[in-house]
Order: sequence, then C-alpha cells, then structure tokens
Amino acid sequence: MATKKTEAAARAKWREHHARLHACLAVPGWISEGYVQDRGPGAGGPCYQWTRKVKGKTVSVALSKEQYEWLAAAIANWRTVLATLKAMQQLSRSVLFTTLPDTQRRKRLSKRVLGIT
Repeated sequence: MATKKTEAAARAKWREHHARLHACLAVPGWISEGYVQDRGPGAGGPCYQWTRKVKGKTVSVALSKEQYEWLAAAIANWRTVLATLKAMQQLSRSVLFTTLPDTQRRKRLSKRVLGIT
C-alpha cells in the first residue's frame, strides 16, 4: 500500500507543478521575439535597435527610447514564456516515462536523452 500512496503523492505533486507552470503562462502580457540594444550616442547609427531573424536573415529596426523600453519588456516576457514551456515539456516527459509502461530496453534512458535535465 505504501507504493500506491507514494505514487498518488507523486502524481499530485506533478499536477500541482503543472498547474503552477500553466498559471505562469497567463501572466506575461505583451511578447516579442528578437533582441534590443542600447548602442549609446556616437555609435555611428541609431542609439536603440531591435534585431530579429526572418527566414534566416537578420532584420534590424531603429527604435525610439520608448519603443526600446517597451520591446525590452516584451522580449523579457517572451523569454519567460519560453522557459515556462520548456519546463512544462520536461515535466510532461518525466511523467510520461515514469508512469506509463515502457518497452524492454537493455539499458535505461538517460535524462539527457529524455530531455529532462
């Protein structure tokens, strides 16, 4: 019976962790990909710049200070969303390979192979 209680506790812990991660996805606000930089005066171009990849090519846009600050926050939110999604993927794979029957293997799959490191 101790194993069933342990399994139930583990599943409850996973559900709680998943719910916390899921709740984080509702918080970010505005999001954007790319990078912003404050090049400072005398850089020989615009002081504020936003760059991103489009079809493998780098696209660069000059920004005002207000646009730079807004985009910097949006990019930080985007990175938070990506980190949350990555954590959700790792948790999902961990639950999958822990709870469901697996095929017969000669050796155990490593955490690196499973992508849960």
